[in-house]
Amino acid sequence: MDGQKTFKAIGLMSGTSMDGVDAALIESDGEGSVRRCGFFSLPYTDEFRCRLKAILGTSEAHPELARELTERHAEAVAGLLDLEGCPASEVDVIGFHGQTILHEPHLRRTLQIGAPDLLARVTGRPVVFGLRLTDVAAGGEGAPLVPVYHRALTRSLGATVAVLNLGGVGNVTWIDGSENAGPEAMLAFDTGPANAPVDDFMRRRLGAQCDLGGALAATGKVDEERLSALLDDPYFKRRPPKSLDRDHFAARAAKAVENLSDADGAALLTAFSAAAVAAAQQWFPHPPGQWIACGGGRRNATLMRELAGWLDAPIVSSDSLGWNGDAVEAEAFAYLAIRSLLGRPLTFPGTTGVPVPLSGGTLHRPD
Repeated sequence: MDGQKTFKAIGLMSGTSMDGVDAALIESDGEGSVRRCGFFSLPYTDEFRCRLKAILGTSEAHPELARELTERHAEAVAGLLDLEGCPASEVDVIGFHGQTILHEPHLRRTLQIGAPDLLARVTGRPVVFGLRLTDVAAGGEGAPLVPVYHRALTRSLGATVAVLNLGGVGNVTWIDGSENAGPEAMLAFDTGPANAPVDDFMRRRLGAQCDLGGALAATGKVDEERLSALLDDPYFKRRPPKSLDRDHFAARAAKAVENLSDADGAALLTAFSAAAVAAAQQWFPHPPGQWIACGGGRRNATLMRELAGWLDAPIVSSDSLGWNGDAVEAEAFAYLAIRSLLGRPLTFPGTTGVPVPLSGGTLHRPD
C-alpha cells in the first residue's frame, strides 16, 4: 500500500431512508488504497423508525433517543466484528455519522443526533463524530460527504464517471477521469428525491416499507403533467454544490399523487426521482462515460429502467464493478474517519461549496 500506514476502520451509517444501521469494515491509508473487509446491516423496528421520523426537522438533541440510536449502532459494530471474526482491539477508529434530523446549510446548521462518547465506551474504540459540522460552519453544504471515497474507488477506472447514490435522497459525484485532472476534479451534489417519496407513499397507502423492486410502479402510468409540475421546483435551477433535507419534496409529492391509483402514484414518484437525476446532467463540466448506481434504489428495476431512458450515458449497478452497493456509504464513513485522524480534507469546493478543502470531525476516546 505504497508504504503508507494503513488503518482498520469501521464506518456506521443511518441514512435518510431510516431503515437501519449499516456497518462496514475497511483497511485503507486514507488515500487511494482501500480493502473492503466486511459488511453488516441491522434493521430498525417499525416503532423505532416512527419515533425517529417524528423528530425530523427539530433542533433539539433528543438525548434519550440519541442514546437508543447509539446502542443500536453499538449492536451493529458487535455484529460486524462477530461476523468477520475480527477482535475489536484491531480496529483503529470508528466513523459514526449519527442520524440527520435537521439539515439547513443556508442557516449554517445541520444536526445529527448520536452519543459518540457512549459509543466509544461501549465499543472500547476511538470514535470520530460530527463529520459535517466544520464544513457547514465554514459555509459549505455539509453534504454529500461520500465523494472523496468515490474518488478512491474509481481511481483505477481512468474514465470520467458519475457515481449515483440512491438512498432516501439521491446524490451524485461527477469525477473527472482525464489524464491531467487533479485530485480535486470532482463535482458533487444532491440530485433530488430518490427512494423517500415512494417509500412514504407506500407506507401511507399500503402500509408497506417500499415498492419492492419497483413492481407496483411498473404497472402504473406516469401522468406527464403532474411530473412536469413536480420538476418545477427552484432546487433544480440552483447551481451546485447544493444539498437537500430529506423532506424537501414531501408536501409537493403528497399533493401530486392525490386522486391517483396506487400504481399510478408509485409510477409518478419513481419517474420523478429518475427525472431529477437526469436534470443533474446540465451541471457537469463534460459528460461522464458511465453512471454507477449505489444504494437501495439500484435494486428498484423500474427506477433503473427509468434512469436508463433519461440519462445520456449507460448506467450500471455498482455490484457489477465488484463493489457492495449497500455498503458504500458505510465504507465511506470508515474512510472519512481515517482521513479525519490524519487531518486530510473531507470536503472540497466542488463537493460542498466550502471555500477551501477542509478536514473535520471530532475524536472521542473510550477512556
